[in-house]
Amino acid sequence: MLRAALPLVPTFILVATAAAPAQDWPSFRGPRGSGVSPTATPPATWNVRTSANVAWRTQIAGLGHSSPIVWGDRIYLTTAVSDAAASRSLKLGDSDQAGIDAAKDMVPHRWQVIALDRLSGKILWTRSVHQGIPRVKRHVKNSHASATPATNGKVIVALLGSEGLFAYDTAGKELWRQDLGAISVGLADDPTYEWGPASSPVIHGNVVIVQNDRYRDSFLIAFDLTTGKELWRSGRNELPAWATPLVHESAGTPTIVTNSPRFIRGHDLASGRERWRLQDPQGEVKVSTPVAAGDLAIVTGGYPSAGRPIYAIRASDGTLAWQVNRGSPYTSTPLVHEGLIYIVTDNGILSTYQVTDGRRVYQQRLSPGAGGFSASPVAADGRLYLASEDGKVFVVRTGRTFELLAANDMNEVCMATPALSGDLLIIRTQNHLYALRGT
Repeated sequence: MLRAALPLVPTFILVATAAAPAQDWPSFRGPRGSGVSPTATPPATWNVRTSANVAWRTQIAGLGHSSPIVWGDRIYLTTAVSDAAASRSLKLGDSDQAGIDAAKDMVPHRWQVIALDRLSGKILWTRSVHQGIPRVKRHVKNSHASATPATNGKVIVALLGSEGLFAYDTAGKELWRQDLGAISVGLADDPTYEWGPASSPVIHGNVVIVQNDRYRDSFLIAFDLTTGKELWRSGRNELPAWATPLVHESAGTPTIVTNSPRFIRGHDLASGRERWRLQDPQGEVKVSTPVAAGDLAIVTGGYPSAGRPIYAIRASDGTLAWQVNRGSPYTSTPLVHEGLIYIVTDNGILSTYQVTDGRRVYQQRLSPGAGGFSASPVAADGRLYLASEDGKVFVVRTGRTFELLAANDMNEVCMATPALSGDLLIIRTQNHLYALRGT
C-alpha cells in the first residue's frame, strides 16, 4: 500500500489558457442532490497515462471517499491523513467480498479541509480541523473522511465523522464547529462492528441539515449556517444508516426525506416535525440517498435478506406511488434524468426504469469482470458517468437504449462520486484529484 502523508503538491499535466464559465456543484451529487448538470460539457474519453484530455492532476494526502464540490473558481474536499500505512488500506468488492471487519488504523489522524483552484488544480489552502485518534473505527472499505462537504459560496460545511461538523469561509477561516458525539454505526445487530459514518450535510437556504442515524440516540438536526446555532433536533428510534437527506420541493413546500433502516420519513424543514413515515420491512444498512423525480422521491438501498425494493413516494404526504420489489442498489444512489431512473448495482448491472410507473426499460451489465461500484452515477451532455471501485469510468449514452460510449481507466481506486463543472469532469481517486476536459 502507498504510504500516507504524501505532500499536497499539484502535478500540472496540461494547463489551459482559458476555460468555460464554471458551473457550481455545491454538495454531494451537485445541485439539489440530483447528480445531473444541464449545462456541463465534460469529455467522453481521456487517458491519464498519456494525459489526453487531462487538464490537471493534483496529489491528495491521506484517505477520503468524500466527493469534490465546486463553487465558482474553487474546489473543496476533505481527507484524513495518518502516517500509518494501514490508514490507506482498502478492501474492495461487494459486501461479501469486503466482509464486515473494521480496519486496523486506530492511530493519530489529521482531518483536513482543502481548497483548490478550479482552473489549475493548485492547492490554495489546507486547514487541519482536528487531530487525534478516531472516535470510532472504519470499515475496511470506508474512510475516516467519507462525507462530502457542502457550500453556498460563502460558507463551507464539512462533517468529518465523529470528529465534528465544521464551518469555514472561503478564505479558510473557521466560523464555527459542533460536536455531534460519536457517530457509532455498523452491523445492525452487533454494535461491536464499527464501520464509520458517511452521511453528508445538506444546505438549504441558511439551514444545515445532518442525518445522524446510529446505534443509540439517533436524530435529524438543523443548524443555522451563519452562526452554527442548533435550530431543531428530531429524535428517532433508528438503526445505523449512511444515507444523505434530500430536501424535496413539492408544491412549494420543502420536505426533508430521509432513508433509514426502520422507516423512510418526511420531515418539515422549518421545525423538524415528522410529517409521514413509510415502513421498509426489507431494509438494513441504508446507504443510498433519496432522489427527487418531480413530485416523487425515489428511495432505494439496504441489505435485506430477501429482495431489495425501489420505492416511488409522493414527498408531500408519503403515499406510495409504485414499488418494484427487486433491483435496488446496496450502496450507490440512483439518478433521474428525462423521465428515466438509472440504477447501478454493486456488481455493475445498470438498469433503467420509467419514473411514471417503475416499468423497467433495459438492464445491462457494464462490463464482464468490472470491479464493484460504490460511487453514484452523474450525468451531463447526454451521457452517464459511472465509476467502478477499481478505477474504470464507464460512459453510457442516456436514453431508452443501452449504448456504451467509452470505458476510461483512472489506474487507481475510485470510491468517490465525480463532480461536474462547466467543461470539467472532476474525479477523485485514492491518491489524486483529476480534472478532465475535452478538446
